[in-house]
Amino acid sequence: MTIQWFPGHMHLTRQAIRDRMKAGIDVVVELLDARCPGSSSNPLLHQLTKHKPALKLLNKQDLADPVRTAEWLAHFNAQPHTRAQGLEAKRFSAKNLLAACRELAPTRTSAVKPLRLLICGIPNVGKSTLINALMGGRRATKTGDEPGVTKVEQKLMLGHDCLIYDTPGMLWPKIAAPECGWNLAASGAVGRNALDEELVALELIERLQAGYPEALQARYALAAPPEANAEERLALLAKKRGAVLAGGRPNLQKAAEILIHEFRQGLLGRITLETPEQFAAWSAAALAPAEEEDEAQPGQEAD
Repeated sequence: MTIQWFPGHMHLTRQAIRDRMKAGIDVVVELLDARCPGSSSNPLLHQLTKHKPALKLLNKQDLADPVRTAEWLAHFNAQPHTRAQGLEAKRFSAKNLLAACRELAPTRTSAVKPLRLLICGIPNVGKSTLINALMGGRRATKTGDEPGVTKVEQKLMLGHDCLIYDTPGMLWPKIAAPECGWNLAASGAVGRNALDEELVALELIERLQAGYPEALQARYALAAPPEANAEERLALLAKKRGAVLAGGRPNLQKAAEILIHEFRQGLLGRITLETPEQFAAWSAAALAPAEEEDEAQPGQEAD
């Protein structure tokens, strides 16, 4: 699934991040969705922040597979100038988070030289909830369960020696790897006007059958034979939940909405849609056509 969802405020966010980097940032704190850490890591953000130290926070870890979360934390912690932590934005240790940031920027320790943090991430990943928790429960930013709630950069002071710059959620202009597009759509990072929920649900069923075959059965008790395809399983889900049209036909759109909503709420269990190895393979496959085109010389056909 190739997604292109880049509303106007995301263009402004890109420029704000570029300007903020010129003004001086010590650590880039990137919130990722623990259910799809690779897909939710923004390559455009990496270009804008260059080689700044980074703290990767895998938010919503309570909804993710703990075994795969450990794999992703090891993956990120192996990268230079990078630390990674699992996170539940409503229940976390601000002390541990700030300690990790100070470890990455050990010279920024006073009111004269405050620690400057840029908090970034894709839409609907939990940045506003994190900021509010960091500010001691004060509602410093709006929160919501739809992408695009925060639309302007905010500057906040945490204590006397830490400055926080909160940026709106930002995707990138074109999500090239289809698998990443599906994962972002299923997780709630993409606006509804940019996706087909029925197609997203069918892909989600395929992922669940491959990685968590017990999840659908445990939640919906579908009387599906092992060889049933995704559409057949979605039709059974529709009938199980009473989502039927005239003549008893399954309402696949309604069933898709039910499945996606319940996945996002964690009602199907703790699920992670990708491993580091899978994400690397998807990314390589997405880059291959562009690399082949670049290698083709003028006047010659690419193989």
